[in-house]
Amino acid sequence: TMSLHEHALSLFRGAVNTVRPAPMLKRALKLQGDGCPQLLVKGQAFPVKRDLYLVGFGKAVLGMAAAAEEILGDHLTRGIISVPLGIQESLQRAGMQEMLLKPQSKIQVIEGAKNNLPDAEALKGAVAIQELAEGLTADDLLLVLISGRGGSALLPAPIPPILLEEKEKLTKMLASRGAAIQELNIVRKTLSVLKGGGLAQLAHPARVVSLILSDVIGDPLDIIASGPTAASSHSVQDCLQILTKYNLLHNLPKSVEMVLSSSPTKPTAPENYSHVSNIILGSNTLALEEAKRQAEGLGYAALVLSAAVHGEVGRVATLYCQLIQLVCLGFPGLGEGSPNNKLRGNLQQLAAELQIPGLDLDEFLQALRGLGPDRPVCILAGGETTVQLQGTGKGGRNQELALRVGLGLHRAQATGASSPQGRCEILFLSGGTDGQDGPTEAAGAFCSPGLVAEALQEGLDVEAFLRNNDSYTFFSQFQGGHHLLVTGLTGTNVMDIQAILIRAM
Repeated sequence: TMSLHEHALSLFRGAVNTVRPAPMLKRALKLQGDGCPQLLVKGQAFPVKRDLYLVGFGKAVLGMAAAAEEILGDHLTRGIISVPLGIQESLQRAGMQEMLLKPQSKIQVIEGAKNNLPDAEALKGAVAIQELAEGLTADDLLLVLISGRGGSALLPAPIPPILLEEKEKLTKMLASRGAAIQELNIVRKTLSVLKGGGLAQLAHPARVVSLILSDVIGDPLDIIASGPTAASSHSVQDCLQILTKYNLLHNLPKSVEMVLSSSPTKPTAPENYSHVSNIILGSNTLALEEAKRQAEGLGYAALVLSAAVHGEVGRVATLYCQLIQLVCLGFPGLGEGSPNNKLRGNLQQLAAELQIPGLDLDEFLQALRGLGPDRPVCILAGGETTVQLQGTGKGGRNQELALRVGLGLHRAQATGASSPQGRCEILFLSGGTDGQDGPTEAAGAFCSPGLVAEALQEGLDVEAFLRNNDSYTFFSQFQGGHHLLVTGLTGTNVMDIQAILIRAM
């Protein structure tokens, strides 16, 4: 029989493959007919009356564009994409030829946004995309490829007379005063030509079809890459409120004051977007659905906890540990024992505090209880945790999450809380779907309840590594790095995926 480790790896790879640019586009996008060709996207038909153009921006867009060009063939008139600096070389080195454009491609590639910050090159890309959009007619079709991660930094086009440096300085000041990413994006959108639906408005009256790879919890169209083709739900008032909140209203550059005072007070009405179709092609939810299908194929009873898990990494680790204990206690039947009730109470309190969208814990536990006692269980989840950095070590949120789950399971065993884990074989995996977790070549890590005890025998103190946020160094040294999840760059990104595999001994 395959080990849990092999099963988890196979589920993770399956989930990632389903949201890789090429398979994702080939499933969703078709071109039909020769006389008056039609673009079919997930069953919706868009007639190609005259010229078909393509623009795109974001980390995964190069692979999306390569696949799109293959599907569109000679029907594509011209394209421009803005992608992260050095990505073509990285993909070339990784041998991922299928993600690169062919030598005679009609798509121009502009690389920019070094370190994911808007720069002169990214501005050049944005201006080229803006000019293409402005030149379109009612008979043209504009296909827009958007990948959330990096999409915003790759499309900077401040409203004149604001300079890129001025907009950047303002964003940095907001960030240094503790503004949340949503707040930063509202300010960026308000000062931008293309964000917040700007690109769609400039392309009018052409038909605009956006294909989106989401890296944001809940897939909100106006937040992913700052929503260049979606009606913004924010107005200038929202922007002014944020600037007031962080005490920045009175020392703004003249150019920013000018733009804010002349901006329309209401967001553009949704009916002004009747020429636009926004279609989400890939998301964490889709990746988890595929992992669930594969787990069931391997004989597991599989349940998806949530595609929107977020919160501080230590608290999320505790949530997973309590869930694992509950399942293990329940293998003889998730009954009403006193350890059960106490665990369930703790779990409900934690879930309420974390406020995970779409998670109905009672319903989830009910579904768990309905599983047969003999079937192995697979619990899947996705989202993105946050790490408060205290140390100077090397790691990433997925490796730290796995290490914290390992420590939590070890502690539960040590307190002998009627140690249910003895009856179960348990494996936990957390990985980033882009193949990179923090500044390391690992995508994440695996752990099991025995990890801490085995590490101690090797002279490795898990708690010391965690205090220094040094999970990568720990996993590299522990058992020859066998617990690291290393996939290489995947060319996609739909946040992180976690899998818990449990089977009775």
